[in-house]
Amino acid sequence: MDGSLQGKLLVAMPGIGDSRFDKAVIVLCLHTEEQAFGLVVNKPRDELNLGVVLEHLGIEADQKLAPRQVLDGGPVRPDRGYVLHSEDFSLPQATQAVSPGVCLTATREVLETMSGDNAPSRFVLALGCSGWSAGQLESEMRRNAWLVVDPDPDDAIIFGDDHADKWSQAIKRLGFDPSQLAGEIGSA
Repeated sequence: MDGSLQGKLLVAMPGIGDSRFDKAVIVLCLHTEEQAFGLVVNKPRDELNLGVVLEHLGIEADQKLAPRQVLDGGPVRPDRGYVLHSEDFSLPQATQAVSPGVCLTATREVLETMSGDNAPSRFVLALGCSGWSAGQLESEMRRNAWLVVDPDPDDAIIFGDDHADKWSQAIKRLGFDPSQLAGEIGSA
């Protein structure tokens, strides 16, 4: 595989073999020769909402934001929060550009701004992340475990609330119906 996939969407193939990633859509936030890091954007944590998380941190939640779902970003560091957000918010030394229109901030400060005037216009909060060591993601790609899809920061795949439909919408962006995918992962 040539070049970085940072900013792309990874879409799990059927039969990926890991229930944590069944029909997962991941925004790849970092991809270098040494590592890859991303956030699952279509698996809400049923037991949590933004209000509960903010209350746990001693932050007052705006009533209209409190019911927003919190996502399960992946199995790594499940107690750590990561906020994917629009470019209209940035913290010096803390915000990383992921792709055009999409940034990542993982500090308490971003959570404190959620109810204020300086909040990003679009955001999702994920607890946990997905990570790969050197060569691991590339190996999974060679086994056809993931499809790579270009993001569109204005669509609902990253920032939308219809989590059940994000996987099929991402696959349709490639030009075919999800029912056409084979159910087994194997060698390319």
